[in-house]
Parts: sequence; structure tokens; C-alpha cells
Amino acid sequence: QEKLCRLSAALLGEGSEISQEQLYELLRYAALGKSHSAAQPSWCRIYHQSHLAGVVVVVLHEMSQLHFYRFYLQFKHLRKVFRHRFTLTPSANFPVSLYGEGANLKPQNTPQGLASPSSECITKSSDLQCDPIIQRYGDKKQGLTSYTLTLEEQEKNDYPIEGSPGCKGYISTECDQQRTDSSPLFGLDCEMCLTAKGNEVTRVSLVDAQGQCLLNELVKPESTVVNYRTRFSGITRKMLLPVKTRLSDIQTRLKKMLPHDAVLVGHSLNSDLQALEMIHPSVIDTSLLFARSEGRRFKLKFLAKAVLGKEIQCEQKLGHDPTEDARAALELAQFFIEQGPTKVAELNLEMLLTAEKLAEVSQNKAVLQPQGCGFQEQLNEPPPLSKPCFLDCLQVTGQKPLLLGRQGLDSSGLCQRNLSTSNKQILQRALEDVPLSKFSIIQFSLGPEYIASHLHAGLHEKVRSKLTDMLTIYAGPFEENFCMKSVKKEFGRCGPIQSLTVVTETFQPHVCIQYGVLEAAQLAVESLNGAEVAGSCIKVQRPVTAAMLDCNVLIKELELDVENEGVIYVAGLKKSLTERDLQEEFSQLKDLETLFLPKDLQSGKHRNCCFLKFQNPQSAMDALEALNGWTMKGSELRSRNALAPGHLWRWIWQTNHSNGKQGKHIFYEKMEQLSDSEQDLRKKVKKLDHHIKKLYRSLQNNTLCVVLFPGVNSTHGSQSGLGLMGIKGDEGRSAC
Repeated sequence: QEKLCRLSAALLGEGSEISQEQLYELLRYAALGKSHSAAQPSWCRIYHQSHLAGVVVVVLHEMSQLHFYRFYLQFKHLRKVFRHRFTLTPSANFPVSLYGEGANLKPQNTPQGLASPSSECITKSSDLQCDPIIQRYGDKKQGLTSYTLTLEEQEKNDYPIEGSPGCKGYISTECDQQRTDSSPLFGLDCEMCLTAKGNEVTRVSLVDAQGQCLLNELVKPESTVVNYRTRFSGITRKMLLPVKTRLSDIQTRLKKMLPHDAVLVGHSLNSDLQALEMIHPSVIDTSLLFARSEGRRFKLKFLAKAVLGKEIQCEQKLGHDPTEDARAALELAQFFIEQGPTKVAELNLEMLLTAEKLAEVSQNKAVLQPQGCGFQEQLNEPPPLSKPCFLDCLQVTGQKPLLLGRQGLDSSGLCQRNLSTSNKQILQRALEDVPLSKFSIIQFSLGPEYIASHLHAGLHEKVRSKLTDMLTIYAGPFEENFCMKSVKKEFGRCGPIQSLTVVTETFQPHVCIQYGVLEAAQLAVESLNGAEVAGSCIKVQRPVTAAMLDCNVLIKELELDVENEGVIYVAGLKKSLTERDLQEEFSQLKDLETLFLPKDLQSGKHRNCCFLKFQNPQSAMDALEALNGWTMKGSELRSRNALAPGHLWRWIWQTNHSNGKQGKHIFYEKMEQLSDSEQDLRKKVKKLDHHIKKLYRSLQNNTLCVVLFPGVNSTHGSQSGLGLMGIKGDEGRSAC
């Protein structure tokens, strides 16, 4: 019996984005699988990869998450078919970020030992100035203080910082910033599991400058464990059963162990400190220390082998050993400090990474000529010192990727310049050629006239304005001396209020309430319209504008969105209730799978609402009925179906909090001029959605399909991208 492929996306928590590197990780595993030593991506899981019929990537050139939600109703097929979605970090040059800068890197003689590369793999001194390590640190040897992250660098890389939003309640190590070049180094690494709260520490290791283990402790998470991530963490339920140590115990021990000028070393150390809920001023991050272009990072396992000649994170072991990882990170930092940037750059790590990847796969050196595309033909010239091309990894396996797109779309040099076709012609070619290819990249575009920066700005203003209107309700009329406290209390039971103001332009007072979540505003309209509040029978409604005329249709479609299937919203919670309290209270609800308690991203405090995800839609409906009139700790709960998909939280919050004033006069000046263009744009988007629908229907079952809105990252501004993915035939079985 044929095994059915399945995709499970354990997407990261509120406000997280998937990077280009993580996307590369997914596509590489989907295309190559374990037989070619590709690892499962860290953020999602493909079951029975070897049974995938193929991989199809659809790139919607120059489009962002903004376009998807501005034209949500027009993207009828996309929102109904793809249940797995994620926000995508934008890139200045998306094709290069995804495919690589070069193609057809001719396999060179693989070094005998990656720790001692042959002279063929050592970079010439004339090329060193282009190396990211030299560009960042110069070519002179320096002390360790030159490699610690500045406050700005820590902030940029999501390190917990004293007084920053979201770090309330974090514990400081109380070490000062008076570090010197002789300050002691300590290697730190943690293993985490996924709980109802997010990532929580399950094991902590600390080693000193001599590599001696000072701490190697199991930690019991505070919240219910959703996924032990045993494959990576090595942690099992059985291991944690007898453990009494809590996070607070570890925090206390670390504070006592670290001297005042301690410098912590780790690989992506920000994740460890966030999970530890600790703030430390002096850090060296080896994932940033060994710099790469385009913001990409080397993995710790590769660096340990290439630089130190050590094998870590072996597949024979169950999960990672945090002590081994902490020691490896420490030794990498010591190597860098002792040898200096020039010696590290001379290792030519990019070349070694390419050689390692090519050594892992078939030694087939046949030249690939993808259908409809042409690669650079100078095979006798040495390979460029650039990011390894994803398509090269496919080439050596004998797979024939298909790359279709319009002229000028692909800046990586992968497509022939004579490709100049419409979306309709690209679709026709795709329908003919995709079945013949195991890996296909199809690029569609709305056309150059729709990617001007002022159009992006106009779209952003319109989406911001419409979202604000959807989060806003007006209530009234009230008596002249009505009690504002009573109004705030009653409307607060529907969800978190961002602002509440009195409207005095009317004959009798009204109030304008802006909520923090869409569900709260809708709940207020549904439950309080016609109710008696503060002694008055009031009407509750949203603003009446041209843009809001289709609001009810949009609300209905959001409710039916596949991402909201089996998810309900519950409001009226007392803020004193903890996640554990809620787990206990809701445990009697049948088939409850996950409880999500959102935080205010500014204050870090829990909001007075939560989301409950059930194993199936029927259980969610039963829960809604059961929760009707339910009181918890003296507070009456209100609930309804969810409206906003999870990955939208940060985007909604940022849009809701942006003042929208910068360049506002320009937006309004041009909006009238753009009205015809936008009407035409809606038609084009609808047609584009239809093209993707036809392409998707033509795919074989068990085909992984990924649709990418790459986002925009230019001098005119930045817009996050969006990814949608699914396996054909898995629509009814996927589970996020």
C-alpha cells in the first residue's frame, strides 16, 4: 500500500518569522531527503519524504504578505487549500537568497580533512578582502572584546535586553560590562522542548574556558509539554518525571557561578538566553562570529568539523549533547580569537561547505540543462566564492529542475534571457512540463507597472486603514453623565482594548473603542448591540466607510479560513489566571489540542483572552456551546470562532500601533490616481489565483507545493513575505 506523505508545521510562536535559510532547509530536505544526508527542517516535518511525487515552488514576484490580506477575497483558492502558513523574512534579492548566487559549481577535489584543507581550497589573499569575516572584523588579530556583540547587535538579533518589551520578569546575571581581553569565557548551551507557553528549557550546560563542565542539569518545564523534540533535544518524558529542578533554580545557580566580567559564548545564544529568561551583557555568538553574506549562518556541527576537526551531533546519538555543543562553541570562539580573522578567512568555509555537500550526494558530474532555462557554461573556470546554489545540490543527484519565469524576474542568472512570456504562457508551459520534473520553480508576476514603490505604500496605507476600521467599534448613545468605568468593564469582557475615547461631536455621547484583536471587535458587535450598558440601550457598529462595505463578507471568509478550522476565541479571562489555571479549567473540554494565551508584545503581559485549538471542527462547535454562560473565577466568559490566523499576530500589532503619519499626504494625494490601477490589480490577482488553482489541480498526489510571496526589502521600505504550503492529497489530514 502506498504511503501517504504528510506535512506537519510546528510553526514558531507569536511574532516569529521563517528565514530564507529555514525555507532553504525545507526545500533541500523535500528534494533530497535522508538518502542524500539532508536533515529534516527544524520548524516543520515531512513524513514519508521518499514517497513525495515532486516539489513545486510558486514564486509570486514582488508580492508580500500585505498583498495577500489586501486581496484576501480575490485569493479564494490559496486561502482555502493551503492550511500551513508562515511569515517570511524579506530579502533584498530573493532569487539569490533562495537559489544561490552561482550555478553549476564544478566539484573540486574534496579536502581529505575539513580541518586541514588542501592548498586548492585556501582563498588567495587578493580574494580575502571580499570575505565577510574580513569585511566585518578587518585582517588584524584582536582581543576578545572586539568580538562581543554591541547592544545594537544584541537588539537586532533578538537578545533579551534590560528594560526592553517582552523581557519583563527576566533575571539579570548582574554581571557588568567592564569586560577586558582577559575576561573569562564560559560556553553555554540549552536544550528546549515545546510547551503550551512556547520554548522552555529542559537541560542546561555550562563549561569554563578549559572545557570543564560546571553545570549539566535537567529542568522541569512550568507548562504542559506539547513536543519533547527528542530527536534534537534527547529529552524524553521518562527523563523529566523525577526532575524537581525548576527554571528559577537554574537562574539562581548561574548568577552565583558567573563572575562579574564573565563573557558567555554560544551558537545562536539568543535562543538560550530567551529560554532561560536571563539577561547577560557580554556575549560572543559563534553563529555571527563566523560571518557569512546575506545574513546566513553556518551550523555548529559544520563549524566544529571544518574548524576544529571534531564530529558533534552524531546521528547515532539520541539528540544533541548540550555540554558537547557548549564546549564546541567555546573552542570555536577561542580559535577565532587566537588565530585572528585572516587565518579563519583562509579556511574558505564557504568552499568547504560546498565540498561537503557535494561529497554527501552522488558524484554524478553530468551537466544539467533544465527545461526552459540555461546555466552558465564556463565549467572549466574555478567556482565563484559565493553561496552554494540550491539547484547544484539537485544537479549532482541527477534530478532535472524546471525553472519558468518572465524575462527580468530572475536576477541570479539561472534563467535564459530569451524567456519573455505572460503568466498565461508560463502556466501553459508549467502544465506541460511540471509532471516531467521532480523539482519545479514557477515564477508569476503582476507586471512591472504594479511593483512601483508608491503603489506598495498606497496598499500599506489602505490595509492599515481597513484593519484599524475592523478593530474599531462605535457604541452609544449614552446619557450625559454616563459611567465610563462601567462601559470599559463591559466592553473589556470581549477582549483586550487598545484605546477608548468619548465622541462628543454627536447630540448624545458615544464611545469609540479600538480592540487589539479582530475577534474582540466582532464579539462586541454580536453580543452588545441592543444591550443595556451604563443605564442606556445602545447600538454597537463598525465605522461606515466605502472600504468597510464588504466587512461582513470578509469576516465570514476569515471564519471559514482553513487556518481557523477547529479554533475558538475565549474572552473575559481574569489577568491573574495563569496558563496552568486555564489548562485545568478547560481540561474537561473534549479533544482540546492546544491552548494559546497571547501576550501584549509591548508590555509582555498576558491578555484577557485565549485561543483553543481542537482536534476537529465538531469538538470546537461543542466547546462553543459548552462555554456559553460559563463562569471562571467569578468572571463570565464570552467566546466565538477564531478570525485571525496565528502568524498574523505580530503583523496586526505592528500595523495597529504604527502611526501611519510618515508620508501620509503622499498616500492620500495618490490614492485617487491609483483607484483604476487597483481595480485592474484586483482582476489580475483573481486571475493569478485561478492560474495557481489550475496548476495545483494538475499536480500528482503527494506533491509538496509551496507558494511564496517573497516580500519587499528595498530602500523604499520593507514588507514581510508570506509562505503557504501543503502536500497534494494531504488537505484533510494535515495538522499544524
